[in-house]
Amino acid sequence: MTVESERTVTRAQRQAQTRERLVEVARELFLADGYNATSLDKVAVAAGFSKGAVYSNFSGKEELCMAVLDTIHEEQISGVVAAFTVDADLDGRIDAFASWAREKLGHPRWTALEVEFAAVARQSPWVATELVKRHRMLVAASADLIERVMADAGLALGMEARKAATALLSLGIGLGAMRSLDGELDVDVFAETMRALLRGSTSA
Repeated sequence: MTVESERTVTRAQRQAQTRERLVEVARELFLADGYNATSLDKVAVAAGFSKGAVYSNFSGKEELCMAVLDTIHEEQISGVVAAFTVDADLDGRIDAFASWAREKLGHPRWTALEVEFAAVARQSPWVATELVKRHRMLVAASADLIERVMADAGLALGMEARKAATALLSLGIGLGAMRSLDGELDVDVFAETMRALLRGSTSA
Protein backbone atom coordinates (compact mmCIF):
# COMPACT_ATOMS: atom_id res chain seq x y z
CA MET A 1 0.00 0.00 0.00
CA THR A 2 1.40 3.39 -0.99
CA VAL A 3 1.66 6.40 1.32
CA GLU A 4 -1.03 8.13 -0.73
CA SER A 5 -3.42 5.17 -0.44
CA GLU A 6 -2.78 5.03 3.31
CA ARG A 7 -3.70 8.70 3.54
CA THR A 8 -6.84 8.05 1.49
CA VAL A 9 -7.89 5.23 3.80
CA THR A 10 -7.22 7.44 6.80
CA ARG A 11 -9.32 10.25 5.34
CA ALA A 12 -12.11 7.82 4.56
CA GLN A 13 -11.96 6.41 8.06
CA ARG A 14 -12.03 9.88 9.58
CA GLN A 15 -15.02 10.86 7.48
CA ALA A 16 -16.84 7.67 8.49
CA GLN A 17 -16.13 8.43 12.15
CA THR A 18 -17.34 12.00 11.70
CA ARG A 19 -20.53 10.81 10.04
CA GLU A 20 -21.14 8.26 12.78
CA ARG A 21 -20.63 10.91 15.46
CA LEU A 22 -22.99 13.33 13.74
CA VAL A 23 -25.71 10.69 13.49
CA GLU A 24 -25.22 9.75 17.14
CA VAL A 25 -25.52 13.35 18.35
CA ALA A 26 -28.36 14.19 15.96
CA ARG A 27 -30.25 11.17 17.25
CA GLU A 28 -29.98 12.43 20.82
CA LEU A 29 -31.14 15.92 19.84
CA PHE A 30 -33.93 14.86 17.48
CA LEU A 31 -35.33 12.48 20.09
CA ALA A 32 -35.05 15.02 22.90
CA ASP A 33 -36.21 18.19 21.11
CA GLY A 34 -37.92 17.03 17.91
CA TYR A 35 -37.11 17.56 14.25
CA ASN A 36 -38.22 21.16 13.83
CA ALA A 37 -36.50 22.39 17.00
CA THR A 38 -33.15 20.83 16.11
CA SER A 39 -30.93 22.89 13.82
CA LEU A 40 -27.81 21.76 12.02
CA ASP A 41 -25.90 24.42 13.95
CA LYS A 42 -27.00 22.79 17.20
CA VAL A 43 -25.96 19.35 15.95
CA ALA A 44 -22.56 20.62 14.81
CA VAL A 45 -21.80 22.36 18.10
CA ALA A 46 -22.92 19.40 20.21
CA ALA A 47 -20.83 17.02 18.09
CA GLY A 48 -17.77 19.27 18.26
CA PHE A 49 -17.61 19.97 14.53
CA SER A 50 -18.18 22.92 12.24
CA LYS A 51 -21.40 23.23 10.27
CA GLY A 52 -19.29 22.58 7.19
CA ALA A 53 -18.51 19.11 8.53
CA VAL A 54 -22.23 18.41 8.61
CA TYR A 55 -22.65 19.45 4.99
CA SER A 56 -19.61 17.39 4.01
CA ASN A 57 -21.53 14.30 5.11
CA PHE A 58 -25.19 15.19 4.55
CA SER A 59 -27.03 17.33 2.04
CA GLY A 60 -29.08 18.86 4.83
CA LYS A 61 -31.25 18.21 7.88
CA GLU A 62 -33.64 15.94 5.99
CA GLU A 63 -30.90 13.51 5.00
CA LEU A 64 -29.41 13.60 8.50
CA CYS A 65 -32.77 12.79 10.10
CA MET A 66 -33.31 9.98 7.60
CA ALA A 67 -29.95 8.51 8.65
CA VAL A 68 -31.02 8.75 12.30
CA LEU A 69 -34.31 6.99 11.61
CA ASP A 70 -32.45 4.32 9.65
CA THR A 71 -30.38 3.48 12.74
CA ILE A 72 -33.52 3.30 14.89
CA HIS A 73 -35.30 1.09 12.37
CA GLU A 74 -32.31 -1.23 12.10
CA GLU A 75 -32.36 -1.72 15.87
CA GLN A 76 -36.09 -2.42 15.95
CA ILE A 77 -35.94 -4.80 12.99
CA SER A 78 -33.09 -6.69 14.66
CA GLY A 79 -35.26 -7.09 17.75
CA VAL A 80 -38.17 -8.48 15.75
CA VAL A 81 -35.95 -10.88 13.82
CA ALA A 82 -34.37 -12.05 17.08
CA ALA A 83 -37.83 -12.77 18.51
CA PHE A 84 -38.84 -14.85 15.51
CA THR A 85 -35.61 -16.83 15.39
CA VAL A 86 -35.52 -17.99 19.00
CA ASP A 87 -35.29 -21.74 19.50
CA ALA A 88 -39.01 -22.30 20.05
CA ASP A 89 -42.20 -23.35 18.29
CA LEU A 90 -44.48 -20.84 16.57
CA ASP A 91 -46.33 -19.90 19.77
CA GLY A 92 -43.04 -19.43 21.60
CA ARG A 93 -41.77 -17.13 18.87
CA ILE A 94 -44.96 -15.08 18.93
CA ASP A 95 -44.62 -14.85 22.73
CA ALA A 96 -41.07 -13.54 22.24
CA PHE A 97 -42.40 -10.98 19.78
CA ALA A 98 -45.11 -9.95 22.26
CA SER A 99 -42.38 -9.25 24.84
CA TRP A 100 -40.54 -7.11 22.30
CA ALA A 101 -43.73 -5.20 21.46
CA ARG A 102 -44.50 -4.46 25.11
CA GLU A 103 -41.07 -2.94 25.55
CA LYS A 104 -40.46 -1.21 22.23
CA LEU A 105 -43.66 -0.59 20.26
CA GLY A 106 -44.72 3.05 20.30
CA HIS A 107 -41.74 4.41 22.21
CA PRO A 108 -42.87 8.04 22.73
CA ARG A 109 -39.72 9.80 21.57
CA TRP A 110 -38.87 7.95 18.37
CA THR A 111 -42.51 7.49 17.40
CA ALA A 112 -43.07 11.24 17.79
CA LEU A 113 -39.99 11.89 15.66
CA GLU A 114 -41.27 9.57 12.93
CA VAL A 115 -44.67 11.26 12.87
CA GLU A 116 -43.11 14.73 12.81
CA PHE A 117 -40.69 13.77 10.05
CA ALA A 118 -43.42 12.10 7.99
CA ALA A 119 -45.22 15.46 7.91
CA VAL A 120 -42.15 16.92 6.17
CA ALA A 121 -42.97 14.68 3.19
CA ARG A 122 -45.85 17.02 2.30
CA GLN A 123 -43.31 19.68 1.29
CA SER A 124 -40.38 17.46 0.36
CA PRO A 125 -40.66 15.03 -2.57
CA TRP A 126 -37.28 13.57 -1.58
CA VAL A 127 -38.48 12.68 1.92
CA ALA A 128 -41.71 11.23 0.53
CA THR A 129 -39.79 9.09 -1.97
CA GLU A 130 -37.31 7.85 0.63
CA LEU A 131 -40.01 6.99 3.17
CA VAL A 132 -42.00 5.05 0.57
CA LYS A 133 -38.84 3.23 -0.54
CA ARG A 134 -38.05 2.20 3.03
CA HIS A 135 -41.62 1.11 3.72
CA ARG A 136 -41.64 -1.12 0.65
CA MET A 137 -38.34 -2.66 1.69
CA LEU A 138 -39.75 -3.28 5.16
CA VAL A 139 -42.84 -4.98 3.72
CA ALA A 140 -40.66 -7.21 1.55
CA ALA A 141 -38.37 -8.12 4.47
CA SER A 142 -41.36 -8.80 6.73
CA ALA A 143 -42.98 -11.00 4.09
CA ASP A 144 -39.76 -12.99 3.78
CA LEU A 145 -39.60 -13.42 7.56
CA ILE A 146 -43.23 -14.56 7.69
CA GLU A 147 -42.58 -17.15 4.97
CA ARG A 148 -39.55 -18.51 6.83
CA VAL A 149 -41.40 -18.66 10.15
CA MET A 150 -44.34 -20.45 8.56
CA ALA A 151 -42.05 -22.91 6.78
CA ASP A 152 -40.33 -23.71 10.08
CA ALA A 153 -43.76 -24.36 11.63
CA GLY A 154 -44.83 -26.55 8.72
CA LEU A 155 -47.79 -24.29 7.96
CA ALA A 156 -49.07 -22.70 4.76
CA LEU A 157 -50.26 -19.12 5.08
CA GLY A 158 -53.84 -18.58 3.95
CA MET A 159 -52.97 -15.36 2.10
CA GLU A 160 -50.01 -13.85 0.28
CA ALA A 161 -47.13 -13.18 2.65
CA ARG A 162 -46.80 -9.63 1.33
CA LYS A 163 -50.45 -8.90 2.13
CA ALA A 164 -50.07 -10.39 5.60
CA ALA A 165 -46.95 -8.28 6.14
CA THR A 166 -48.76 -5.14 4.98
CA ALA A 167 -51.69 -5.81 7.32
CA LEU A 168 -49.50 -6.56 10.34
CA LEU A 169 -47.21 -3.58 9.73
CA SER A 170 -50.21 -1.28 9.39
CA LEU A 171 -51.59 -2.57 12.69
CA GLY A 172 -48.22 -2.15 14.37
CA ILE A 173 -47.74 1.40 13.07
CA GLY A 174 -51.23 2.39 14.19
CA LEU A 175 -50.83 0.85 17.64
CA GLY A 176 -47.40 2.41 18.00
CA ALA A 177 -48.72 5.88 17.17
CA MET A 178 -51.59 5.56 19.64
CA ARG A 179 -49.41 4.06 22.37
CA SER A 180 -47.04 7.02 22.12
CA LEU A 181 -50.03 9.10 23.26
CA ASP A 182 -51.67 6.57 25.58
CA GLY A 183 -49.07 4.64 27.53
CA GLU A 184 -51.75 2.34 28.97
CA LEU A 185 -52.81 1.03 25.57
CA ASP A 186 -52.71 -2.78 25.48
CA VAL A 187 -50.38 -3.71 22.64
CA ASP A 188 -50.81 -7.45 23.20
CA VAL A 189 -53.56 -7.22 20.59
CA PHE A 190 -50.75 -7.01 18.02
CA ALA A 191 -49.27 -10.39 18.94
CA GLU A 192 -52.70 -11.96 19.40
CA THR A 193 -53.82 -10.80 15.96
CA MET A 194 -50.63 -12.23 14.53
CA ARG A 195 -51.22 -15.50 16.37
CA ALA A 196 -54.77 -15.75 15.01
CA LEU A 197 -53.58 -15.03 11.48
CA LEU A 198 -50.68 -17.46 11.51
CA ARG A 199 -52.31 -20.16 13.61
CA GLY A 200 -55.36 -20.05 11.36
CA SER A 201 -53.21 -21.31 8.51
CA THR A 202 -53.29 -24.87 7.24
CA SER A 203 -50.60 -27.52 7.39
CA ALA A 204 -48.16 -27.30 4.50
